Amino acid sequence: MSEKYDVIVIGAGPGGYVAAIKAAKLGFKTAVIEAREAGGTCLNRGCIPAKAMIHAAEVYRSAKECERFGIHAENVTFDFEKIFEYKEETTKQLVQGVEGLFKGNGVDQIAGKGTLLPDKKVKVVSESGEQVLEAEHIILAAGSKPLILPIPGMDLPGVLTSDELFRMKSVPESLTIIGGGVISVEFATVYAELGCKVTILEALPRILPNMDKEISQNLKLILKKRGIDIHTAAAVQGVEADGDQYICKYVEKEKEQSAASQYVLCAVGRCPNTDGLFAEDATPEMNRGRVVVDEKFETSIPGVYAIGDLIFGAQLAHAASAQGIQVAEQLAGKEVSVDVNVVPGCVYTDPEIASVGITEDEAKEKGIAVKVGKFIMSANGKSLITKEERGFIKIVAEEESGVIVGAQMMCARATDMIGEFVTAVANNMTVSQLLKGMRAHPTYNEGIGEALEELEGGAIHVMPKKKK
Repeated sequence: MSEKYDVIVIGAGPGGYVAAIKAAKLGFKTAVIEAREAGGTCLNRGCIPAKAMIHAAEVYRSAKECERFGIHAENVTFDFEKIFEYKEETTKQLVQGVEGLFKGNGVDQIAGKGTLLPDKKVKVVSESGEQVLEAEHIILAAGSKPLILPIPGMDLPGVLTSDELFRMKSVPESLTIIGGGVISVEFATVYAELGCKVTILEALPRILPNMDKEISQNLKLILKKRGIDIHTAAAVQGVEADGDQYICKYVEKEKEQSAASQYVLCAVGRCPNTDGLFAEDATPEMNRGRVVVDEKFETSIPGVYAIGDLIFGAQLAHAASAQGIQVAEQLAGKEVSVDVNVVPGCVYTDPEIASVGITEDEAKEKGIAVKVGKFIMSANGKSLITKEERGFIKIVAEEESGVIVGAQMMCARATDMIGEFVTAVANNMTVSQLLKGMRAHPTYNEGIGEALEELEGGAIHVMPKKKK
């Protein structure tokens, strides 16, 4: 006889583990099934290790540039093996934290590969054997895996995904990155700082194509100044081995070009991890490889839900976590606490990038009349103190009502500050409402107040525009 639960979650990534813990806190007998490490891609092969490496590279850059603060440091070097150890230790600590939360909240953590069966049952296959569990509610949170381009040469040993690159214990001499999205520019930032010759090949007209155009253009200039070679509208045709190098063949401006490097990173996105997730007679409705869900994240199979990278929408850890919370709250009959439709996007380059809602261009496409308030951070006191003057804060608000519909930031600590705008957009707050909160001085956060003031008659630390 199979063991019964109220809730079974397949996958212990940021969507699955949060859903499981929330369900347990709401009184459900809960189990989470995971074939690999707790924390999923985010903690082990994504967000956390990437940001640890980015932080290490930032510390290295700061040490090299400390002369401007009157600090003398000679022969500044780095030890990549130590950086690797720091990354691994950080990851390990967080994974252990998740496992501790499972135990503390009474969630049964079951190691093995979970497969959905008919009648709300789940088969778990592990090294120790096979078992069948059943539950009133099943949440699918199996996550995603790196997408591989269907072009020649992707199976060559020097062509890597982010998973393999994270396992490398040395800095490549050179690296060609296929794709110009978030994963690409973050890895480029790290490896270029550590002395690697980096080339980015992006098929679309600009890097970070889903971000504000001004941000994309500025980041391209910054990365090029740091020695990163960037080619946009460059369609990669294939990869070939040539001795100890790999040649990326691509077409740019109707001309065949090539880029040679020690390694090639394929960073063109991720696809749902559905391998072995469904038995043949227990497959929900699918669309282009993704699980179809309704507004409550329920699949075509009653009582079975799907969240995170398995479904359409933002492939982000915090989006999956919010969806997991919503599903658990719905099952408990509680009012949903998080607006899963307002999703911030963050890029951990230097300067950082963050956005939420719609851009000015997107508003125009939708026929929404908007006004834009923009503040250049070179006039911000904290930015001058830390010598991080590059960047801006931009706010998009409806012309008549003043309701904030979007914000785009490119500045120091942008990823930490975007939460203020997430709250504003989620609650349909107006410019005047958000402006009521006093902001401490000196802080980067003052830039938000200045951008808001620009929409209300003019920022304090900006020269008035000349009257025509």
